[in-house]
Amino acid sequence: MAKVCVLGSGSWGTAIAVHLANKGEDVVLCSLTDDKFNSIKKDRENQTALPGVKIPDSVVITKDVEASVKDAELLVLATASLYVRETAKKIAPFVKDGQIIAEAAKGIEEDRLQMLYEVVEEEIPQAKVAVISGPTHAEEVGRGIPTTCVVGARQKDTAEYIRNVFFSDSFRVYINPDMLGIALGGALKNVIALAAGIADGLGYGDNSKAALITRGITEITRLGVKMGANEATFAGLSGIGDLIVTCESRHSRNRRAGVLIGEGMTPQEAMTEVDMVVEGVYAARSAKRLAEKHGVELPIVNEVVKVLFENKDPAEAVRDLMVRDTVLEIRDLNF
Repeated sequence: MAKVCVLGSGSWGTAIAVHLANKGEDVVLCSLTDDKFNSIKKDRENQTALPGVKIPDSVVITKDVEASVKDAELLVLATASLYVRETAKKIAPFVKDGQIIAEAAKGIEEDRLQMLYEVVEEEIPQAKVAVISGPTHAEEVGRGIPTTCVVGARQKDTAEYIRNVFFSDSFRVYINPDMLGIALGGALKNVIALAAGIADGLGYGDNSKAALITRGITEITRLGVKMGANEATFAGLSGIGDLIVTCESRHSRNRRAGVLIGEGMTPQEAMTEVDMVVEGVYAARSAKRLAEKHGVELPIVNEVVKVLFENKDPAEAVRDLMVRDTVLEIRDLNF
């Protein structure tokens, strides 16, 4: 039995705590804000973010960050991407040398263009930091629906330890040393999912969605390889796997926000309606800046940025994608 502290009591943090408790781990769910804490502790359920999923009685629900962190063998950082650095700073004084942290948020820090695991490593250099990602909607993990994910770490034994803690008959875990590729796939799939949702909101069909998913993974891979990630990672769970589920699922807040934008809402109105952090909105500008920095062309990402931040009409953005100059589908395959 592992002592695990899950930091963040949103949908993903709650689902992780439920999953680990159900498989017999010793779990503390540490809420980092006062918002909804009392109701979650009283009802043993996150009725806003994960309704219908009961938190086992064995899970300790607390706001005591110091005690939670000090006592844990594994820390799971499951806050929204916007709060990763803030949370890392908060827990850093209590993290022991060599303590393992699984960074479970998906995004890119906009100010410094860092992957979130890099943020944690910077703020908590004494820890062994890993990243966990893949097609893992909280709504299904919390209900024990079969799910598969991937853990990336610099040391194999760190990845194997986290794999063993999470692994169950309903939660299969692979390991991969390519932390950059795993993190980048998890962040950029949210941007493509916004585009897919916009297409749905505009009333387009399956052909459009398939094109966005296929060309989207091409864009993600193109940037990732230029940044030093392994191309094969993007054919895996944190690449095409996570992209498919986020573009297609009814649980996807990024897709839902895109649908609302395609139907005529402003981006701000759509985020207010979704009422949860829409990670793709924040990742879009970061992706564009990374592409410019590395000299990589990302047409879908560029159009999403224009819709989100430059008031471009979504239908016009789709039209501009369609009328771009045609090129080789796969650049390495020439006539």
